[in-house]
Amino acid sequence: MEIKVERLHVNYKTLDEFKEFKEYGHQELSMLEDLETNIIENDSESPFYGIYFGGKLVARMSLYQIDAQFDRYFDPPQNYLELWKLEVLPDYQGKGFGKALVNFAKSFNLPIKTNPRIQSKPFWDKMGFESVTYDMDRDLGENPLVWFPEGVKEQTNE
Repeated sequence: MEIKVERLHVNYKTLDEFKEFKEYGHQELSMLEDLETNIIENDSESPFYGIYFGGKLVARMSLYQIDAQFDRYFDPPQNYLELWKLEVLPDYQGKGFGKALVNFAKSFNLPIKTNPRIQSKPFWDKMGFESVTYDMDRDLGENPLVWFPEGVKEQTNE
């Protein structure tokens, strides 16, 4: 079975589909205003990607590109991706959908940072993500995991 990751459209249908996911929350609600503007202009690049199976959105994530000037994780400093809200609906877990989303993100060949949910660390380990040295000012109570493409390493504060 070939799994196809696609950019999700910025529209009300997508927002409705998100209601199936348990991580539906403030982030999407704050998207509503952007969504209304973008639906009118219809020129936006959605940060959301998903996988449809049998016409149903079964897995999704958001990818934001962060500019190199804000990079406090990677050496050399560079543009990187923040991966948020990776979620696969319960009935579809363990079928490779999450892995397909992460591999899609890796295909941009930029470093990736994510903040995993508590129980998901084994999944991220399997996908080659590593913990970074905790920095209280930078990480603000989060425990980010990162993926390094070849030639990239962790930034150190020496």
